[in-house]
Amino acid sequence: MEASAVIAGEIVLGVNNIEVVYNKVVQVLRGLSLAVPRGEIVALLGSNGAGKSTTLKAISGLLALEDGEVEAGRIEFNGRSTADRLPQQLVRDGLSHVMEGRRVFEDLTIEENLVAATYALTGRKDAKPDFDAVYSYFPRLHERRKGLAGYLSGGEQQMLAIGRALVAQPQLILLDEPSLGLSPKLVEDIFTIIARINVERGVSMLLVEQNATVALAVAHRGYIMENGKIVIDGSAERLASDPDVREFYLGVGGSGEARSFKAIKHYKRRKRWLS
Repeated sequence: MEASAVIAGEIVLGVNNIEVVYNKVVQVLRGLSLAVPRGEIVALLGSNGAGKSTTLKAISGLLALEDGEVEAGRIEFNGRSTADRLPQQLVRDGLSHVMEGRRVFEDLTIEENLVAATYALTGRKDAKPDFDAVYSYFPRLHERRKGLAGYLSGGEQQMLAIGRALVAQPQLILLDEPSLGLSPKLVEDIFTIIARINVERGVSMLLVEQNATVALAVAHRGYIMENGKIVIDGSAERLASDPDVREFYLGVGGSGEARSFKAIKHYKRRKRWLS
């Protein structure tokens, strides 16, 4: 079933049955479908190697940089296929990708990093960069705006990476592991701001995150991946409270051993997820 048929309402991003291969040999995504309704946060969860980051790169057009390609299926942003658009054009059309590892320009100041992001506004009539909006969400960036980004803490660099995406005035932000390497307090701060941006600016988000608890706390709905496929989806509340998600996705079974959805007996999967 196509992603646009899965969720009622206007879809800003539809990923329909895509297959992704690296080096023309290694298949990473196997018929993956998902959808992001306009104005919502959607969490994409799964263990390391499940294909989460590859999914985001397929959406933002960055696979070619790693000798990967979408071999089948269709990705639509605002109802139009992304296949004929370069990554920089997708950014100008309103799709921003905050990659894992923060990726700031360390030898530029915070302010210069934000100025560099204004290229995304090229060709947009009457679009003007709003640095004040970025600083309102991240006051620490304003305090240190003349300092080099390379001297920022990990949490401050993550704030800057999200701030650069905001300068582009996106309709959709792809967030890849925003909590990676951060203290619990900083994780709480970052996700509080992510939720504010979604509510106050109406920006849709596809959030890849290892910390399932914090991701589901801010998301409207979620998908769980294993081995390049979606194995379960539903509202954030349903996923967070379901005993099978707690046992098999969060990783501890009754014996204390890490387990997988594949370990669930067929009748149990069918009873819980296909009813």
